[in-house]
Amino acid sequence: MTDFLRRVRSGDPRLRVALALDLPDAAAALDMVDQMGDQLRIAKVGLQLFVAEGPPFVRELRQREIEVFLDLKLHDIPNTMAHTVESMAGLDVAITTVHAAAGRRAIEATAERCRRVGGPLILAVTVLTSFDDAEYSRVVGHTCDTAREVPRLGGQAWDAGADGLVTSPREVEGLRKELGSDPLLVVPGVRPTGSEAADQRRVATPAAALAAGADLLVIGRPLTQAPDPADALARILDEMRGAS
Repeated sequence: MTDFLRRVRSGDPRLRVALALDLPDAAAALDMVDQMGDQLRIAKVGLQLFVAEGPPFVRELRQREIEVFLDLKLHDIPNTMAHTVESMAGLDVAITTVHAAAGRRAIEATAERCRRVGGPLILAVTVLTSFDDAEYSRVVGHTCDTAREVPRLGGQAWDAGADGLVTSPREVEGLRKELGSDPLLVVPGVRPTGSEAADQRRVATPAAALAAGADLLVIGRPLTQAPDPADALARILDEMRGAS
């Protein structure tokens, strides 16, 4: 078990929430981080913010002792993916993402390179939480049940060497039963009671996601768009303590 995974599973709810910094620039993102104070331990940096601000922003978060989840969802040829995660080693990123659909060779190459150079943990994204069964079936061109597709993609990625999976709250319980306790299971689409689902389709409350077997919850708009983000995070952490 890696040090990061050990800390996530330590019981401290602050290490089980990744704040999704889906914000336009570093100024807005750092203001949000500062508002959270010592409640915040992990931040997710996605494509929008990374394209806008690049590696210097990641380094700024690390200087503030925030663990970084660099969510780039890599999907390319094996060589390109492996070299990309090698470049991340110098950024001291804790975890990053690849698409499970990139295939076994790409995931094997990426995971092996990370372990060799001390890069981040590799999480494979199964089916994006913005899809429901009908929309996903239209995308793949045939009737497809996400409850079956997620374990299929997730199992392949785990066998190929991924350190964990990104999956919706709806499928996390089945993955935990099928793959056991070792994989790091990261769950977006988490919505506190009373929050709108917005463009997410397969959602759950923090307590329900933890009960199903999630290790790390990714929460964005319910926090970043709250009138008082720090209070919203405090209430989520309290809910998680109760669930534990």
